[in-house]
Amino acid sequence: MAFEEKLADLARRKSRALAMGGEEKLARRRAEGHLNARERIEQLLDPGSFLESGLFATSHRPEDCDRTPADGKIAGYGKIEGRPVALVSNDFTVMGASSSVVNGKKIRHMREVATRSGMPLIFLGESAGARMPDRMGAAGRAILGQDPAEYQRLRQSPWVSALLGPCYGSSTWYACMSDYVVMRKGALLAVASSRVTSMAINQPVDAEELGGWKLHAETTGLTDLVVNTDEEALAAIRRFLGYLPTNHNEAPPRRPVPEGAGKSADRILEIVPDNPAKVYDVRKVIEAVADPGSMLELKARFGKSISIVLARLDGSSVGVIANNPLFKGGAIDVDACAKATGFLVFCDSFNIPVVFLVDQPGFLIGLDGERRGAPGKIINWMNALSLVTVPKISVVMRKSYGQAYLNMGGGRNSDEVVCWPSADLGFMAPAVGANVLQGGKKSDAPGRHQQVAEEISRDTSAWGLASLYEAQTVIDPRETRDCLVSLLAVYRSRHGSEVGKHLLSGWPTSY
Repeated sequence: MAFEEKLADLARRKSRALAMGGEEKLARRRAEGHLNARERIEQLLDPGSFLESGLFATSHRPEDCDRTPADGKIAGYGKIEGRPVALVSNDFTVMGASSSVVNGKKIRHMREVATRSGMPLIFLGESAGARMPDRMGAAGRAILGQDPAEYQRLRQSPWVSALLGPCYGSSTWYACMSDYVVMRKGALLAVASSRVTSMAINQPVDAEELGGWKLHAETTGLTDLVVNTDEEALAAIRRFLGYLPTNHNEAPPRRPVPEGAGKSADRILEIVPDNPAKVYDVRKVIEAVADPGSMLELKARFGKSISIVLARLDGSSVGVIANNPLFKGGAIDVDACAKATGFLVFCDSFNIPVVFLVDQPGFLIGLDGERRGAPGKIINWMNALSLVTVPKISVVMRKSYGQAYLNMGGGRNSDEVVCWPSADLGFMAPAVGANVLQGGKKSDAPGRHQQVAEEISRDTSAWGLASLYEAQTVIDPRETRDCLVSLLAVYRSRHGSEVGKHLLSGWPTSY
């Protein structure tokens, strides 16, 4: 064959691979308003930066070779804001992007290169699960478990997943292993499809109830953000990665400090009521303290009595764990525990300092919490906190009661503890404590209940904690931003490096 013929053959093969599952299937997606796998890559990456790996891969089965362009998973490298990333984009038009022997090799290669080269790994998920012919019989069993690192997460570089359609099999597993998961409404995340599940349990199963966005945003906490379109999901990935280093051996990137930073500090006194019984939305406090426009909340619909937020202070990334009295009065339930613990693991893995904004009446006690393992979730949090090696600053705004005082960075669980004058460091709410001490009954003596409550309140102020040097300073709430910027400048670089020890890198991703 002449060289020209070989080049013509190359062009034909490339054209066939780029055609994906054919125009009819691609047109159907356009009519539904969804991007195809290649359009998603184009939308996500910097223009012209995509370098594909495995364009000419197909199924290893001769009968499927001609109908599996790129074998249903498009892989390669590119850049986001000039920084390198690796990615896998599932092509649902090719056999439902089902997992096979060959495209499994693609995923493995992307994982290995991302780890060795120190770049984020992105999964654009949409898959029908395992490809049955590849998984049937003894031969099908033999292809499983051949990669001992397939489900290993040591958080050497960030992993991000977008759920953009039905997601079963590998799309589910890698989403559950990722640091950030964005889900488009209408997408599904489950072990198996509703049809398979219905047949297995012999009863009707609604797909949305099985694995829809409400379940994973509000009940399981497996998704960080819910969006309406593919375009919104891809924009969210770009924004999220902007807070992170490309790998665990780097500091997060600094950004220019926006004009007007710090000018909202005076609003704090308007946001936070002086009366500790009144509620407010702590996210407004974070907005007032952080660089303008830099606040990115994760898992906003899950464990809502705690808000976890990525933000910037003076151009540098920080992670904020804040009690939110707007929900359950700020009492910390089981979901909030899991949410805070996972965020600590994430921040420590990628060298992001942690700021606690504290206003909590303790853990939410009751039968439901105990049945869901509340003590274990609480101590998981403490275990993780003890292993965090990035800077930790705790700001006690109002209440900080009971054991949760420690979970929210009290004592030596933070590098610095800062109090507002409104801080209250009691063991529990005075009125509740008085009831406990009186056996749940009010004393016959006039004013005795109030007297007991006042005794409980004694020495629980910010000044009591500061006098014992358990708090390093007491500040005007309007000084919070400036105080945090100054303290983080002291602690951010330890021995000349902003890189931590990553003692939590192997912590489970879902638990």
